[in-house]
Amino acid sequence: MARVTAVSLRDRKKAGDKIAVLTAYDYPTARLMDDAGVDALLVGDSCGMVVMGHSNTLPVTMDHMVYHTSMVSRATKNALVIGDLPFLSYQIGPDEALRNAGRLVTEGGAQSVKLEGPASKFGPAITAILNAGIPVMGHIGLTPQSIHQIGGYKVQGRDADGKKRLMEEARGLEEAGCFALVLECIPSALAAEITAQVSIPTIGIGAGPDCDGQVLVMHDLIGMGKYTKFAKVYCDVSAMLSKAFASYVEEVKSGAFPTKGHSFE
Repeated sequence: MARVTAVSLRDRKKAGDKIAVLTAYDYPTARLMDDAGVDALLVGDSCGMVVMGHSNTLPVTMDHMVYHTSMVSRATKNALVIGDLPFLSYQIGPDEALRNAGRLVTEGGAQSVKLEGPASKFGPAITAILNAGIPVMGHIGLTPQSIHQIGGYKVQGRDADGKKRLMEEARGLEEAGCFALVLECIPSALAAEITAQVSIPTIGIGAGPDCDGQVLVMHDLIGMGKYTKFAKVYCDVSAMLSKAFASYVEEVKSGAFPTKGHSFE
């Protein structure tokens, strides 16, 4: 199986093949995802919430992202690894953006990076990263790093002005050279329109079925995240783990574990 690349993902759109993306943050789960045929693994700054326990993604640092990206990249043989650029890693300026994108590649082993926001704000940063030979994925709609500015986790682009802005942002990121575009929490009809208007793949999360691909936060998929309307729980790992932990505690306290079979002579 040939390794998925930023170029091959763009070819998937032309062929009409849907793209399956998941977030990953560690070696063992990334290895399972890769073996299952997931096309791309996004090492998201969502780790700040689902792994670290923060209320938003803003406390995540470059060191955190390099650490998690390096584990995921060591596990993958086929999937494209996309490293998320965290808050203040690219907003300061193009030089800082390039330096940090380079860290995700050289230290983290990523083959591409993602950043949030429009080309009207971050075009120079995108250009600097691309000029270094690093593919860039864009991200519009609900952008968690701007959570204080947009006033919470809510659907974007429901009114006429919002729809026009998101369409312009999608085209702008395409023109800036992004190889793909995350559409987060926008109306399904708008996501379908954007997908039809741009030549790069759209990866939806809470953006309906007409995007070129989908991404979910891994913890939502396995029942360990908070309930969200757009996520589907494929297995309740939380319940299974809770049962296993409780059984372990009970057996240790009762003396049922360890048995002679679990001991050395």
